[in-house]
Amino acid sequence: MAQKWSPDSWRSKPAVQMPNYPDKAILEATEARLATFPPLVFAGEARALKDHLARVCAGEAFLLQGGDCAESFAEHEADNIRDFFRVFLQMSVVLTFGASKPVVKVGRVAGQFAKPRSSDTETQGDQTLPSYRGDVVNGIEFTEDARVPDPERQIMAYRQSAATLNLLRAFAQGGYANLNHVHKWTLDFVKNSPQSEKYTELAHRISETLEFMRAIGMDPENNPKLRETDFYTSHEALLLGYEQALTREDSITNDCYATSGHMIWIGDRTRQSDHAHVEYCRGVKNPLGLKCGPTTTADGLLELIDILSPDNEPGRLTLIARFGHDKVGEHLPELVRAIKKEGKQVVWSCDPMHGNTVSAGGYKTRPFDRVMGEVNSFFDIHDAEGTIAGGVHVEMTGKDVTECTGGARAISDDDLGSRYHTHCDPRLNADQSLELAFLIADRLKKKNGIQGQTDQAA
Repeated sequence: MAQKWSPDSWRSKPAVQMPNYPDKAILEATEARLATFPPLVFAGEARALKDHLARVCAGEAFLLQGGDCAESFAEHEADNIRDFFRVFLQMSVVLTFGASKPVVKVGRVAGQFAKPRSSDTETQGDQTLPSYRGDVVNGIEFTEDARVPDPERQIMAYRQSAATLNLLRAFAQGGYANLNHVHKWTLDFVKNSPQSEKYTELAHRISETLEFMRAIGMDPENNPKLRETDFYTSHEALLLGYEQALTREDSITNDCYATSGHMIWIGDRTRQSDHAHVEYCRGVKNPLGLKCGPTTTADGLLELIDILSPDNEPGRLTLIARFGHDKVGEHLPELVRAIKKEGKQVVWSCDPMHGNTVSAGGYKTRPFDRVMGEVNSFFDIHDAEGTIAGGVHVEMTGKDVTECTGGARAISDDDLGSRYHTHCDPRLNADQSLELAFLIADRLKKKNGIQGQTDQAA
């Protein structure tokens, strides 16, 4: 029998990837302050997202999850948030048309401040300092003062998350998400893309659909669904003291929810079944994500599913596969078969970013062809196994950065230094993000056509 859960029961478990704060009294005082703050999101919103993800689990919707590798305090301009949201909306419309089903929109935003690290320390020259663990913990500058974990940063992260959420809610409900506007932005992208012919047909078919809808009286002026959208937030639940401080008991259900974001996930480095991160996440009722990498075994994954989703409830758990284009074919099929055999209700999502990081010219980068290669393999495997490829999870930005190589504009290794702005890992830029959406949509469209022919023949 599992031990009784409480918001602080994780503290009795081993914990990895947690910062070592030098002054525990200041840390405790900061967490106590956070515990008095209003929730950032609400239990009803988290339940609504779980319902949407249950549709993804059944193959009735598609999940788009994406955003910054790590949010920063230095880049909190409204324009950055607007540009990210704009590209995210464009991707969503393209994927909606390709999949012929609703797209559930979940951003890595308004809380994605903490980052796991492969080493506790970083060395430059003859100096070794604690690793940068995200702006919620310490500073990215390579100085002794900046790298000391500072509890006050949690207050800053909370306030930035609240401001970001406020703006995103206004964009989602205030007309910025107008379907006609979003499609016009996409047509501009298609017109200016070096490979516009690849996207023109799909873009024109979307245009024809919108024109037909207008002809029969369905337009944004008289149909709110065409000018508003549902948008949810997510982040890795890494800094457990922060998460505990923002855990609230829902007055309707008496269940506990992490009110730091609608969805939280457990990373590949913190998914030990008897450790603190799994212990905390098992008790909150939010939709959960679980990263699955090359070291994930079928038995270990089934054990984690039983812990995190004991009621086998559709929409509760999303498995985020992140293997690398050259390893996904070796590892993913075994996991998919095991989950299918045991009848586990999960969403399968593809993270084609984290397993495809390489070094070039002193920079970390991700070649676009490897990213798309893992996506294609992910879909191929689910097609072969008769299971549902539920969505994608990407690190992206709305800015014209040069952090990932390749794509239609053919960013080269030599281009990386010109606009390499990430605080941590390389992100797809606006054009690459939309190109990825078009390529996935084209694949989904073809699959739907083949499926439709099969159903008709049957």
